Amino acid sequence: MSRIKGKNTKPEEIVRKYLFSKGFRYRKNDKRLPGTPDIVLPKYKTVIFVNGCFWHGHEGCKYFVWPKDNADFWKEKIESNIMRDIRKNKELVDRGWRVITIWECEIKHDKDATLNKLTEQIIGGANAD
Repeated sequence: MSRIKGKNTKPEEIVRKYLFSKGFRYRKNDKRLPGTPDIVLPKYKTVIFVNGCFWHGHEGCKYFVWPKDNADFWKEKIESNIMRDIRKNKELVDRGWRVITIWECEIKHDKDATLNKLTEQIIGGANAD
């Protein structure tokens, strides 16, 4: 697992490149905030997490399948990731931040629609998950 990229993944790069092209300015992986959000838009008091479907347990997604090998380890690992995500999102909301989560599968399935929706969420102030 030490070789798994946790930062600057392809989906994150796609989202950041899009946001920059639309004039949004952001910070990356801000450690001062709970959960170290992938993208922070201070002007909009919004954070964006670009989650990998497997690592964050995206139920109902074709990219998330419970591993058969070492099943107990993976169940504990992924469930703890899910609980951590919930806890950190709540901390951010309690501090007045808007939290947007984009799933890897959304970008793979319909990148343009996902990115356009993201712009609307940021500007319109809609909370999304």
